[in-house]
Amino acid sequence: MKKRLVLGQHFLVSNSIAKSIVDFAAITKKDTVYEVGTGYGILVPYLCQAAKKVTTVEKDRELYSLAVRKFSKYSNLTLKFGDGFKMDEKFSVFISNLPYSKSKKAIEWVAEKKFLRAILMVQKEFAEKLLVSSRKKRRAIGVLANYSTKIERIMDVKRNNFSPKPHVDSVVLRFTKKRQLSSQVIKTVNLLFSYRNKTTRNVAKELGFMTDLNGRFEDLTGDEIVKLAKRIVQL
Repeated sequence: MKKRLVLGQHFLVSNSIAKSIVDFAAITKKDTVYEVGTGYGILVPYLCQAAKKVTTVEKDRELYSLAVRKFSKYSNLTLKFGDGFKMDEKFSVFISNLPYSKSKKAIEWVAEKKFLRAILMVQKEFAEKLLVSSRKKRRAIGVLANYSTKIERIMDVKRNNFSPKPHVDSVVLRFTKKRQLSSQVIKTVNLLFSYRNKTTRNVAKELGFMTDLNGRFEDLTGDEIVKLAKRIVQL
């Protein structure tokens, strides 16, 4: 268990919360579900019961082997070993309860993919970064998430529902897909935020193009920031 703690792995142990997560995903027998981070498989039975097909991926060899032993009876389940973010899977619903350190990576990956809905469990502080309304306090990851999806705060989850117990509480978020973004645009939005205290025209000048946008970069709407990133990518 000490190894899991060092790796930032905190596993959900509440079956009632696991069932609620699957219920919030509104999965039907037409849906193909993709889960990154099988863990101890607390979501697997509920996912298999609700979906047409479930693929779950685990990069920890011990946990993957455990899942193979525990869940071989489910005919609509595919278990895979490796990095789920590097696999080319098609799905309608994405679900994950990743280590907190992987949350940003997961959101950027979600911004690129085509799907209907996603349910992610994230650290409370990270959820607040995605949902913040203040333009001065927002981050690049929030702009990317809100441009590509509609985000809903579904449920707060106290830290005592995990083992080992983390130092913070978690939040379950539902993402409904709106638009896809390319990896180049995602990288460019992150780059633009390194200039957030400059005027938009100075940002454009430093990056080698002209713009008719006025004011400071931090005053732009999220859509304007993504539009600017797309223009840079096309240069």
